[in-house]
Amino acid sequence: MEAAHARDWRDLVDPVRLAAWMDTQGLGAGAVRDAVLLTGGTQNVLVRFRRGERDYVLRRPSRHPRADSDRTMLREARLLEALAGRPVPHPGFVAACADTGVIGAAFYLMAPVDGFNPGAEGLPPLHAGDRAIRRRMGLAMVEAILALGAVDAEAAGLADFGRVDGYLERQVPRWRKQLAGYAACAGWPGEASLPQVEAVADWLDAHRPARFTPGLVHGDFHLSNVMFRHDGPELAAVIDWELATLGDPLLDLGWLLATWPGPDGSHHSPNRVQPWDGFVTADELVAHYAARSPRDMGRIGWYEVLACFKLGIVLEGTHARACAGLAPEETGRRLHHAAQAQLRRAVARIERGRP
Repeated sequence: MEAAHARDWRDLVDPVRLAAWMDTQGLGAGAVRDAVLLTGGTQNVLVRFRRGERDYVLRRPSRHPRADSDRTMLREARLLEALAGRPVPHPGFVAACADTGVIGAAFYLMAPVDGFNPGAEGLPPLHAGDRAIRRRMGLAMVEAILALGAVDAEAAGLADFGRVDGYLERQVPRWRKQLAGYAACAGWPGEASLPQVEAVADWLDAHRPARFTPGLVHGDFHLSNVMFRHDGPELAAVIDWELATLGDPLLDLGWLLATWPGPDGSHHSPNRVQPWDGFVTADELVAHYAARSPRDMGRIGWYEVLACFKLGIVLEGTHARACAGLAPEETGRRLHHAAQAQLRRAVARIERGRP
């Protein structure tokens, strides 16, 4: 296993070039060693390694990057650097490299996070054995997005990190355009396979909040994108910042609600966080946020519906690629069912009222 990890890592990063670049940054000395590929998303690669007396984590685009991958990587690095010293749990930024000649792509280094991801790893014995700890875990997640949304973007040097004007107005057209673009995938059955999508889009446009208070948004905030401390329920770090922007922070709460399992732990996809009893309910997440935020919570249902809408379209993209033979057929079928479930969840949220 270790040999395979080392070989795969060397395919993605030249350790000699990396060490030479680190010399220019004053980061350790000697050879890059003990490299291990970490689990993560499909769009980026994480490699943990040691140099000198310190461990590092390198984040770079995947082997087959998108056209904007390097720019996205440097945006992530800029954000993490700006968050240093602020009360938002995040990986510690070390250094970034925009020179794609070093390892073939832009990348950055961060400090390893001492924590665990409940979505990927499940709960360790301490957390699995204590309902009070599990309850606090959900509340800690809410407090993380509260802290992020409260960051003074201008003081952090991030006033230009996103286009606030028209932010909410752009959401539905942007994602409808993405869905329409899947027609380029041969064999995809089209929007007819998501029968609720048009009605949900129309409802979102008709009930869009008229105003919002801008702030930083993570963009993909859910249980699989956080790491908790081993010694208790607090967050060690929020991870995977590639969709972060300046916009409406209530969308992070909406995304958390759209992905939060029901009281029995059930969800549209397998929930590996077991036992689930003790975790707060979605309504408790909202109440905890509302009690600590000056933001107008009167339309929180709209943000949850928007998150379901967006997530359903994102999931359907894998199904479209699978129809064209560009992704595994079973994965595409599973995520298509998940996309349909998200849109059904959106309709149910609309029918419950209290937008």
